[in-house]
Amino acid sequence: PPASHFVCPVAAVIPVPEDVDPKAAVFLANMETAVNLVLDAKPLLGEHVVVLGQGVLGLLTSSLLAQFPLASLLTVDAIEMRRSLSQQAGAAQVFDPDSESDIDSLHEKLRSDAANSGADLVLELTGSPAALNLAVASCGYAGRIVVGSWYGSKRAEINLGERFHRHRMSIVSSQVSSIAPELTGRWDKARRFTQAWEMISKC
Repeated sequence: PPASHFVCPVAAVIPVPEDVDPKAAVFLANMETAVNLVLDAKPLLGEHVVVLGQGVLGLLTSSLLAQFPLASLLTVDAIEMRRSLSQQAGAAQVFDPDSESDIDSLHEKLRSDAANSGADLVLELTGSPAALNLAVASCGYAGRIVVGSWYGSKRAEINLGERFHRHRMSIVSSQVSSIAPELTGRWDKARRFTQAWEMISKC
């Protein structure tokens, strides 16, 4: 966890690959989390994907998702600079959650482009549990909502009736401290680190 000092055993040190800029290496922990999110989200060919939150983790996750042959990649963030960076990372369109017209446009876009009036996959990376209601409102029939945010002790009322119940949505918890059980036969933390370094070298 964050601290002013840390004693690290030599065996635990991870060398920076020669092809990775040391300044980019500072993103290793965030990129490892982004890789884990994508593994948990399981994006499929031709899917409509929405990413809520374009902080460092959201931007890295969007940059990975932009490499998939998706039907669309839409992102949401309240900060203008982040929305601009999100488009640079590969988002087709970016929306402001504080703008009612933007959110109306997001839902209209999903209604016109996506089967069953919603995204196939929504990733919630804002750090705000209230954003789960926007995730539910943006998700389509039998869609997946992957929660990568750390809420700590924060709580919010979430509407799990109406649209959520009728549309048979799934909410998946993603946490980088472990690897999804169905992947552990082939994936371990060393492989995930290797993949994270490769993604950093490509960004």
